[in-house]
Amino acid sequence: MRESVEDRHRRILRLVRERESLRVTELASALGISVETARRDVTALAEVGRVRRLHGSVTWPTAPLNARDARLARQVPTPPRGGPVLGMVVPTANYFYRSVIRGARDAATAAGARLLVGITEYQSDRDATQITNMVGAGADGLLLTPCWGIEGPSERDAARIAEVRVPTVLLERRIPLGLPGADLDRVASDHAGGTALAVHHLAGLGHRRIALLSRNTHTWPHIRRGYHAALGALGLPDDDISPADAARPGHFDEFERRADSLLELIRSEEVRAAIVHTDIDATNLLQRLLAQAVRVPEDFALVCYNDELAGLTDTPLTAVSPANHAVGETAVKLLLRRLEDPEVQRSTIEWLPELVVRQSCGAPTGT
Repeated sequence: MRESVEDRHRRILRLVRERESLRVTELASALGISVETARRDVTALAEVGRVRRLHGSVTWPTAPLNARDARLARQVPTPPRGGPVLGMVVPTANYFYRSVIRGARDAATAAGARLLVGITEYQSDRDATQITNMVGAGADGLLLTPCWGIEGPSERDAARIAEVRVPTVLLERRIPLGLPGADLDRVASDHAGGTALAVHHLAGLGHRRIALLSRNTHTWPHIRRGYHAALGALGLPDDDISPADAARPGHFDEFERRADSLLELIRSEEVRAAIVHTDIDATNLLQRLLAQAVRVPEDFALVCYNDELAGLTDTPLTAVSPANHAVGETAVKLLLRRLEDPEVQRSTIEWLPELVVRQSCGAPTGT
C-alpha cells in the first residue's frame, strides 16, 4: 500500500524530534525517500511551523542551534514580536489546507502578528487539546477548523467552541442556527457556487447529462447542493452517482464502485461529461479512461473539484479552484478586527471559487 503524505510527514516529525537536527540528505536516506521528496516535505512542514529549515538542514523548532545554524538563522527574517498572537487549529497541513495556512500566515505577518499552527490529523479528541494548548501558549484569538462529522456539530460540539474564552473565527465550518456559537465569525469557500459554475460551463458546451462523482468529505454536501441547484435551473436530469452516506467519511469502497458505474455510463454513451471531487480522484479516473481507450476531451469531458494537482496531469484538468489562500487571509483579518473591537458586527464571508479551464473539458483554455 502506498504511503500517504500525512504518514510520511509523521515519520519525518518523529525522526527530527528524536535527532533534533539533521541534513535533508540524511533525512531522505533514513526514511528511504528521494532527496527531492524530503526537501518538498520539509518545506511544507516548515511553512506551518512544524520544523525549522536552514539551508539544507532541518531542526526541531525548539532545538538549540549549533554555531553554523545560529549564524544562518540570523539571516532569516524573524516574525515581529509584540503584536497579537493568533492560534490556528486545522485538521492537516497538507493538500487543501496548506494554502489556507499560507494565506493566514501571510496576513498575520503583514499585520505584525504571530501565527501558531496546531494540527489535529482529523481526530476530534485533539480539538480540545489543541485549543487548550493555544490559549495556554498565549493566543489572543483562534482560527478553528474543528473535526466534526460531515453532518455538522452536535449541540455539545457547538457549545465547546462557543465557550472558548478568546475571540474565535471558524474556517470552512459553520454552526447551524439555534446552536451555541452560530453567530461566530466565519470564512469559507462557496463550494456550492463553485460547483454550479462547473455545471453551467459544461452545459454551455452542449452537454445535457452531467454526472457528479464526489467523495464524502466536508465539502461534499455543498458540492451536491450546488450541483442540484444548477441542474434545476437548467432543466437537466440528475446524474448524481456519489455515495450517499454522509456518516461515513471517505467511503472508499463505495466510491470505487460508483466510479465503475460512471465508466459503464460512459461506455454506453449515456453520459459524456462529469464533475469529480477530488482532483486526485479525477486524476485516477483519467488514467482508467485512457486505459479503456476513452479519450479526454474528445470522447468525454472531465471537470474536477479542487485544483492542487489538476494542472499537472498529462491532459491538464479543468478545475473548480477554491480560494484557499484568500480564506486563510480573510480569517486572520476578521480575527484581528474582532480583537481590535470585540463589539464589531459579526461576519460570514464566502469566497466564490474560480473555474480554471484547461484541456479536459474540450473548451479553449481560458474560456
